[in-house]
Amino acid sequence: MSLRDAVQLARPRGWVKNGIVLLPVIFAARVDDPEAWLGALLAAVAFCLASSAVYIVNDMQDWESDRLHPRKKHRPLAAGKVSPSAALLEAGVLLAAGLAVAAIRGPLVLATILSYVLLQMVYTFYLKQKILLDVMCIALGFVLRAAAGALAIPVVVSPWLIVCTFTLCLFMGFCKRRNEIVTIGDLGNAIKHRPTLVGYAPDLLTHLITLSAAVAIMAFLVYASSSSERIGLMYTLPVFIYAVFRFAMLSMYGNYTDPTELILRDRPFQVTVLVWLALVLAVILRGRELQEWVERFALNLPQQDPWR
Repeated sequence: MSLRDAVQLARPRGWVKNGIVLLPVIFAARVDDPEAWLGALLAAVAFCLASSAVYIVNDMQDWESDRLHPRKKHRPLAAGKVSPSAALLEAGVLLAAGLAVAAIRGPLVLATILSYVLLQMVYTFYLKQKILLDVMCIALGFVLRAAAGALAIPVVVSPWLIVCTFTLCLFMGFCKRRNEIVTIGDLGNAIKHRPTLVGYAPDLLTHLITLSAAVAIMAFLVYASSSSERIGLMYTLPVFIYAVFRFAMLSMYGNYTDPTELILRDRPFQVTVLVWLALVLAVILRGRELQEWVERFALNLPQQDPWR
């Protein structure tokens, strides 16, 4: 096995998903705290290593069906470049390294990583074949990422932020299923690649995408309005909605083969996310001052008789 094949097998492009581990540092207003960044970064590294181990096991399980996918057929196991024994060895090394890094940060982070690995093993060998539960399992994996970031600081995360994370990742998961149908093109091959797609009719996926996006947006609004210091997050809503809409549009058109490629390659989406994060950071750090300025501005407006 060459070094290039070993790196490709670990799917480092998928590490972008672990950026969610760092978000609690921003939402907890700990941006100027080096120790918080160190703790979150250690948790993120642990998740990168552990998730790569999970990806390898998943590829070992799916190498035959991956050959029916226009992009996944080039993965080392599906292409026959790496033997199953070598892949299993690499997965074991990565998992051990990930758990060791997690243990540095503390037992709670380690327990969260172990929970994530266990959940993904259940997904790989069982829940992947169950419609709806497959996407819910993926979304829970992202919730565990956010929880690990919070535990690594440590800080208590609002339940509404957890709800927003879960439903937003549900939305992305359903977008991925819709994208797979469009990307493969032939419905027969799509079903062979992922049997659950037989139950994911395009109309159903459109409904699930719409519903999960709406709940995520509402959860974000409730979170923003739950504190006077966070109320300014309401003003970031147009940017948030544009990002959600663009993600849905590109996924349903099949412009990219999967959500990771969309995140890494679509420039408008990247700019939108960066703008939103910058606005969120400004609100978190200066939210009280912003709200006071808005109130003073409103009080200085000319008063009008509402009955005129």
